[in-house]
Amino acid sequence: MATKTGKNNDECMNFKPINSLVTPMLTDMYQVSMAYSYFKMNRHECLAVFDVFFRKNPFKGEYTVFAGLEEVLALVHNYRFSEEDLEYLKSILPNADEAFFDYLRNLTTSGIKIYALKEGSVVFPRIPVMRLEGPLALCQLLETPLLNLMNYASLITTNATRFCEAAKSNSCDKVLIEFGLRRAQGPDGAISASRYSYMGGFDGSSNILSGKLSGGEIPIKGTHAHSFVQSYTCFDEITNPKLGNVNFLEIVLKYRLEMKATSTNTGELAAFVAYALSFKDGFLALVDTYDTLKSGTLNFLCVALALHEVGCKAIGIRLDSGDLSYLSLECRRMFEQVADRYQIDYFRHFNITVSNDINELVLNSLQEQGHSIDTFGIGTNLVTCQAQPALGMVFKLVELEGKPRIKLSQEVTKVTIPCRKEAFRLFGKDGYSILDIMVGCDEETPKSGTRLLCRHPFNELARIYVTPNKVVPLHHLVWDGTLKIPIPSLSERREFIKSEMNLIRADVLRPLNPTPYKVSVSSELYSFIHDLWMKEFPVKELE
Repeated sequence: MATKTGKNNDECMNFKPINSLVTPMLTDMYQVSMAYSYFKMNRHECLAVFDVFFRKNPFKGEYTVFAGLEEVLALVHNYRFSEEDLEYLKSILPNADEAFFDYLRNLTTSGIKIYALKEGSVVFPRIPVMRLEGPLALCQLLETPLLNLMNYASLITTNATRFCEAAKSNSCDKVLIEFGLRRAQGPDGAISASRYSYMGGFDGSSNILSGKLSGGEIPIKGTHAHSFVQSYTCFDEITNPKLGNVNFLEIVLKYRLEMKATSTNTGELAAFVAYALSFKDGFLALVDTYDTLKSGTLNFLCVALALHEVGCKAIGIRLDSGDLSYLSLECRRMFEQVADRYQIDYFRHFNITVSNDINELVLNSLQEQGHSIDTFGIGTNLVTCQAQPALGMVFKLVELEGKPRIKLSQEVTKVTIPCRKEAFRLFGKDGYSILDIMVGCDEETPKSGTRLLCRHPFNELARIYVTPNKVVPLHHLVWDGTLKIPIPSLSERREFIKSEMNLIRADVLRPLNPTPYKVSVSSELYSFIHDLWMKEFPVKELE
């Protein structure tokens, strides 16, 4: 999707959700039922404030990356019920007043304000990722599609950042490619996975459609499968063995003799020759169809030497099974031996790509064992978020007609923080964030250099003084009847996520036993929460 400026409505003409299913009808029945009841009671235009937040970080971690804002704004920008939509709604609400459908027919998002974090922000539990202020019924109708557009987007982006962190080797980033199209939950799951894994730090995808829909931002990568290798049995099946004016097959067979590799699988070598003839400057071979070390890698090297002789360069190999640590180290050793023998230095640095059901634990294990892998192709465990299939974002009413609203629960974690509020991130002298704090919108905002008492929302004894070196507001007005912000490109959001991750301490980001990040409220907001809590909670009477 092209970048939107937010300044010129003409430039927003084509600002639409990627998926055509994202319309006002992408909602739950209870949202429409509530909207109708609000309408009947003449409460539909009451000014409401809703917060969107989550209570627990995914993957047993201590951070989440916020994503999906662009798609939310695209929905809001195009929010209209069609006549076909209204006819269907009449069929499932046969007794509803006709005036309600007239209301829906004329409904727009011009009267709503949306405040949100920047897309790609690192965020923590209880901090609203978004605040909506507007007519009660309209906000209610937006609940389900907004949660749908942000929950999975934030989950997959967070998952991608964790894979990227796990793949780092001696502070050196590795290349990660998303391979999950075949295993994703339907077409939209696949497209979203490609899009948000790229945002989260992945370097490309095998999904061609995702590349097209991104306007070419997402690099598309891919080689061949085992079936391609299996489809060849002999050299006679290479119908045209010439590369330019030379017989490429003859050169390959020369090196096969020199390398004493005549016992390798002939069909595999024929397949590699055919692939190299098709992609002379993009030859990356899958080497584990028969035997990785005794056949596949030797056959690759014969073809790579032949390509070098005719002035081309092979790229490397892919491993899709076996002990990836051991095999990568052995393959690298073979590359280095051939590099020394033929005095071809770049052979030492052939790319080794691995796949085979890789997850975060496998990446961490490979780091411990040692390996010589350059690129990871990751599919199922990334796109399905197998370690945790859902993020629990919720949409809660916190104010109505200027009066704070609170949801109580026997579980303290489910008690909401009432009223309009905004959040700030406080930084220390070392440049890392110390904590996030929420304050009421009518309160004085935190200032750098000024001592501030920060309190846990529900634990009276958990409190701390902070004198921040820097204070950064987290919420920004993104919609007020029109788009209020520029929409950065995927690549810009990708870089923003990297910068955000660099501001969070390593002990908070680590995969095992991470340090909990503090989310606080001001003293004034703390008192306000507990006063309202006492007011709303019924006093029991014992008999």
